[in-house]
Amino acid sequence: MARDLPPMDPELAAALEEIPDEFLLANVVDFDDLPATRERMTQLLETMLAEMPERPGVESEDLTVPGPGDEDLPLRVYRPVDAEGPLPCVYWIHGGGMVLGDLDQDDPTCERLVDEVGCVVVSVDYRLAPEHPYPAPVDDCYAGLEWVAGNAADFDVDDSRIAIGGQSAGGGLSAAVALRARDEDGPDLCHQHLIYPMLDDRNATESSEQVTDIGIWDREMNVRAWEAYLGDLSGADDLPPYAAPGRVENLSGLPPTYLDIGTHDVFRDETRAYAERLLAGGVETEFHLWPGAYHAYETFAPEARLSRETWEARVNALRRAFDEA
Repeated sequence: MARDLPPMDPELAAALEEIPDEFLLANVVDFDDLPATRERMTQLLETMLAEMPERPGVESEDLTVPGPGDEDLPLRVYRPVDAEGPLPCVYWIHGGGMVLGDLDQDDPTCERLVDEVGCVVVSVDYRLAPEHPYPAPVDDCYAGLEWVAGNAADFDVDDSRIAIGGQSAGGGLSAAVALRARDEDGPDLCHQHLIYPMLDDRNATESSEQVTDIGIWDREMNVRAWEAYLGDLSGADDLPPYAAPGRVENLSGLPPTYLDIGTHDVFRDETRAYAERLLAGGVETEFHLWPGAYHAYETFAPEARLSRETWEARVNALRRAFDEA
């Protein structure tokens, strides 16, 4: 039986209470009608983006590159205005439980990374489950990374300083793509940046049992998302490679890694376990367990002390990774 969670951070708790019901994922996401859910998410996103600060020092460009099977793969490239290169690059993968999300969703995050780290960010618009289950999202994200590494000079990127990262499902896909790059002698990554990553389909951890009613991303939504992504394979004894990185035992040979997670996040224990296995595999690892923080807290409470500390840690980790590459 799962034990009670420790206290929530007071600032984050207050912000959670103030979130309008229509913005809580528990009231937005309907796994039985994901097309309608995506339309609602788009409408909510437009409202949220209108309140985000403008960053005039950042410009962006949309590209279409060959994806798996030569299907079109959309990318969005963000860069500092008038910057002289070659610049380091973060290859970014958006979240959304493998079933939601698009390029627009992470505009504020990508622009902020460009502004504060001084790098290029390339964001990939991968296909979503259940229409395109595993391995389609991994294949798309890997194809985009290969294209970025192979064409780095064309947009003034230093191919020796390419990092991969993402939030939630994007963190899980980043981990999967990094594993595939290791195993297939693919692009040489200098860093992976895993933000409250979605790693393990089994939902068997203490935190998975504890986080059930916060309203942001909880156990029930996570179970349904993995089922949409993996179908009958979700929770099975054996999975194909890269379907759930949290099951991979040997994490040696991966790039230096930053991970962070909150104590009130359903992914808490699988992220902590992944960090421990990275360390056991000899991987340089920085792991933050933020006290009293729930999933995506820095998005819902950006001015909270813990959110500001989190962003500082993330930016410092990327700067250090690029300086040391």
